[in-house]
Amino acid sequence: MKLTVIIPCYNEEGTINELVNRVINNKYSNKEIIIVDDCSTDKSREIIAKFENEKDFKIIYHKKNMGKGSCIKSAIEKASGEICIIQDADLEYDPKEHLKVINPILQNKADVVYGSRFKGGEVSRSVYFWNRMGNFVLTTLCNIFINANLTDMETCFKAIKTDKLKKIEIKEKRFGFEPEITIKLSKLGCKFYEVGISYYGREYHEGKKITWIDGIMAIKCIFKYSLFK
Repeated sequence: MKLTVIIPCYNEEGTINELVNRVINNKYSNKEIIIVDDCSTDKSREIIAKFENEKDFKIIYHKKNMGKGSCIKSAIEKASGEICIIQDADLEYDPKEHLKVINPILQNKADVVYGSRFKGGEVSRSVYFWNRMGNFVLTTLCNIFINANLTDMETCFKAIKTDKLKKIEIKEKRFGFEPEITIKLSKLGCKFYEVGISYYGREYHEGKKITWIDGIMAIKCIFKYSLFK
């Protein structure tokens, strides 16, 4: 099955080049790479432009900053692989683990696989207690509504069958798309799996972007997409 690697990018000049090269060199060869630059104001766009003529690359440039959810939506429209995996442009998640994450789909066991930072057994940087607690609350709340036992709904490593993903209209422009697609995929009757992954978390001075405000918005999204069509 062909894999589409979706890379949303906003102001990641320090990591985007290395990240893309890691994706190129991972163990899964049948893939395309879609990079969406969300109107970066640093040198990210110049770095991304170097890949424009590379084989199996698609580059999308947003004319204004629209948010991660908007980047994913733009990429899905161009995706040609049977599986999509979301890969952030930082180095918190390791592209070497793509095969590990998509394997339940390749085995025809799953429609959706989330790479969980909390399943255990893998290396994980210890940062931000309150972020972890916020994630726990959001994941638990989402589980209540979709009757699931996910451990990491907010993970950025999400692998999804493309035909399922294309049935969803993503409305959320920022990080609210995480609970949105989880709930909407559940309503489609998708089979969810989780696998443990490594996590090399960043601190805010290193470029981490999600804040407590995004957590509040995620709670609103959980109620919005669970209780209303």
